[in-house]
Amino acid sequence: MNLLDPDLALPILGVIMAGGVIGAEREYRASPAGFRTHILVSLSCGLLMLAAVHQVRWLTDTPDEIIRIDPVRMAHGILTGIGFLCGGVIFREGFNVRGLTTAASLWMTSSLGILFGVGFYSLAISGTIVTLAVLAAVAASERLLPQRRYARVVVRYKRSAAVAPSAFRARLHEAGLMPSTISQRLDEERMEFTSTVSETREEAVEEFSAAMLLDPDVIGFDYIPHDS
Repeated sequence: MNLLDPDLALPILGVIMAGGVIGAEREYRASPAGFRTHILVSLSCGLLMLAAVHQVRWLTDTPDEIIRIDPVRMAHGILTGIGFLCGGVIFREGFNVRGLTTAASLWMTSSLGILFGVGFYSLAISGTIVTLAVLAAVAASERLLPQRRYARVVVRYKRSAAVAPSAFRARLHEAGLMPSTISQRLDEERMEFTSTVSETREEAVEEFSAAMLLDPDVIGFDYIPHDS
């Protein structure tokens, strides 16, 4: 088998380039799966599909009339296996689920490897370009579109202040923070309120912090983002 044969060399070159450019984008975003992972995924998928398409080249001792080439079965096996790899890059942090875009890019990279392996170059190249465009659009949308963020807010008041939960909720609303259930804690020296809040404006945190600093009854507060 001649590796310089265009039927073998072009698909291998294509899967390396496709996996490399998508992996480079994920590497730049500091994703769990980056440059090398995407190349290996696309290369392995491409090689397996080449092996399935060119069975007659390695089944040399088998009569031609009984060889049944069925690349679809190989594609099914690849996509089933890649699902386990994609699941490994998805994890949860607080209220956020991370790694979904990377898992999708791995799935897409495996699909491109399959397309290059069967020789469907036009669709594979187009898919690579569209994938890069989508990943770039995701990065742009994160900067341009408003996003809802979640955080845990803890405010400690002097016990003598006698602040009601409704007043604490109103203070959060004034700053643009949308609270969920508010829990309370009281000891001999202080009253403590805790709530999970959501916000879409970065300025909301600054407004809330400024209000807490100016309130003489506040002896301390915490603002803990769930995506940090």
